[in-house]
Amino acid sequence: MRRRQGGARLMRRACARAALMAGVLLLVVAGCAGPGNGGANPQADAAFDAAIIWLKAASFRDQGIATVARLQQDQADAACSKAAAGKLPDEEARRIQQESRKSIQLPADGRFLGDWKAGEALAQNGRGMTWADKSSQAEANGGGCYNCHQLSASEIAFGTIGPSLYQYASVHGVADPNAASARTALETAWAKLYDSRASNACSGMPRFGHAGLLNERQLKDLMALLFDPASPVNR
Repeated sequence: MRRRQGGARLMRRACARAALMAGVLLLVVAGCAGPGNGGANPQADAAFDAAIIWLKAASFRDQGIATVARLQQDQADAACSKAAAGKLPDEEARRIQQESRKSIQLPADGRFLGDWKAGEALAQNGRGMTWADKSSQAEANGGGCYNCHQLSASEIAFGTIGPSLYQYASVHGVADPNAASARTALETAWAKLYDSRASNACSGMPRFGHAGLLNERQLKDLMALLFDPASPVNR
């Protein structure tokens, strides 16, 4: 009997949770609440926020390195979530970009390029920071670049959320990545990989360096994939 009662309680909780989620979805679909509506309905926004807070408390938990702290938005996240269609006022966008640029750390040894073959493996690897990982396993993370970009002519499976990166070096005027003239292009690409908000305040691209998703060596390997003449990106 106790087992049945316990199972019934769990079922009621699950049903209540599902009902609340359905209600939230209806509000979003109807355009009454949720991020990006430009504050058109403050009461509905407040109800939506309260529902999300409840869902976080009821449905999420710390597990391994995946903690509920990941759900906390910083000021830039919150601003971009509430901006209509993700478009921030120019002044606020500039402020976020400036703050992001301050966090960028250039390579300690001044060298931007690593091994493009390792970079290609990172681009193909979408794994990263899962609950089963240990905090010391940062090098197991991938870049997942093909999820959003085309990089090589031979790859048939790639996303189109981001721009094509094929022929990246030539598109950005870099014939020799070791030449002094390539420095600006290298720093710009490094900044985008390290913290994409440095150039796009509401970028959806992972902030690989800023968030500690990839270490310096891995970032260098991705840079080599983008700029090395022998890389499939540039062939």
